Amino acid sequence: MKSPKDVQIIGQEIAILWQNGEEDYFPMSFLREFSPSAENIGEMDILGKVHGGKPGVKYPGVSVKGWEFMGNYAIRFNFSDGHDTGLFSYDYLTALRERLKDWIT
Repeated sequence: MKSPKDVQIIGQEIAILWQNGEEDYFPMSFLREFSPSAENIGEMDILGKVHGGKPGVKYPGVSVKGWEFMGNYAIRFNFSDGHDTGLFSYDYLTALRERLKDWIT
């Protein structure tokens, strides 16, 4: 699994430099919208039914105030609206690259 070498705020984006030299730039409002938290995507019960969540909600103007690394597998971002429960695994962040292409257009 690849891991970040550096994470920085550049304007309204989070820049991630990965150990392999690849770079990603994620708008902060995009990260908030796609937070993998139960608040955003809900929680699945043992029968596969999802409860709660608010998928598709937009968060214009929300920024990242900080972050912390969770072990060797994820980053938890602290957003300006108080949200801080989504754990962005490194694999999830890599998968978000494709969603970002659609989000921008």
